[in-house]
Amino acid sequence: MRDSDPATALNTAPVLRKKGTGVRTWLMLDSTGQNQVLEAGKYSIMRRTGLPARDLRVLDPFLSYPSTVLGRERAIVINLEHIKAIIMAKEVLVLNSEDPFVKPFVQELERRILCYLQATKTQDDGEEDSKQSELVRPEKLLEDFFEDKGSMAERKQGFKNQDGSKVLPFEFVALEACLEAACSILENEANTLELEAHPALDKLTSHISTLNLERVRQIKSRIVATTGRVQRVRDELEHLLDDDGDMAEMYLTNKLFQRHLEPSSTSSTNEGDESDYEDAGVDDRMVPSEILLEAHGDNGSHGTYANSNIRDFNVGELEMLLEAYFVQTDGTLNKLSTVRGRGTRTDPLYLNS
Repeated sequence: MRDSDPATALNTAPVLRKKGTGVRTWLMLDSTGQNQVLEAGKYSIMRRTGLPARDLRVLDPFLSYPSTVLGRERAIVINLEHIKAIIMAKEVLVLNSEDPFVKPFVQELERRILCYLQATKTQDDGEEDSKQSELVRPEKLLEDFFEDKGSMAERKQGFKNQDGSKVLPFEFVALEACLEAACSILENEANTLELEAHPALDKLTSHISTLNLERVRQIKSRIVATTGRVQRVRDELEHLLDDDGDMAEMYLTNKLFQRHLEPSSTSSTNEGDESDYEDAGVDDRMVPSEILLEAHGDNGSHGTYANSNIRDFNVGELEMLLEAYFVQTDGTLNKLSTVRGRGTRTDPLYLNS
């Protein structure tokens, strides 16, 4: 922030310290299977993702935010347990990728991206072979041009796995990896607590002692804390499932294609956008061209066009994905409730401690 007071302006040390505090390390994984470590400040990430500062605060490790999944014009913000990430149509930015709790998630995300890449590449190769085998006519070239522009998004959404199942768009592949990681760690913690709780309660039932009572109290404290974490994830999933508009906002690939099909020209070179990537320490050769074209998604007619059409998206596949993890967290919550209920019935001190 500029200050017109000369006396204040002379004191530059606090400004310099403030400028450096926003630089953080991100791991970028894109839809081509490429990984890159980025050192980027808050404003570089805002330009890259189109997110406002208030959404980035959700990922701030120094602030305590509840479990959050935010769908925005060009990105999905994820804050679930140890997973803090920003998902875009063609890439994912992950914080704390070297954290021991995050590393398994990164490895699983890489595996899923490779599966996605293989599925889409296989179908693309098949379509290319089919086109080359056809007789090329002038009118056919025109038909293909308009058909390809109009159906590109549908074809991308229609990829199939080898087993015939539909390939999710890239952003949902990444989203599912985030949900799987968060829900699995909560379920594993609940299973561990269940295994510890039953023997401890049995001991307390057969022999009431200070040691046994303290052991049960410690387990109860962990159950209460874990229950709260599971409840927050479940509530966030329920909130998304209750709002078709929020789910539609998360169809980033569809919105990306809509922006590219805009009548306004996107062929000019955007020097300002390239400088944004340079400021973030990003080699633009490593960034898919679609992302470079996204730069105007939140300005002018692009954002308006996308927002006016998101209500037309069929959110069925996302709803099924979210519903699966909602059911999983609901089951985990019931398991914790059952264990806690048994403790309540076993000893009044367990309930009142």
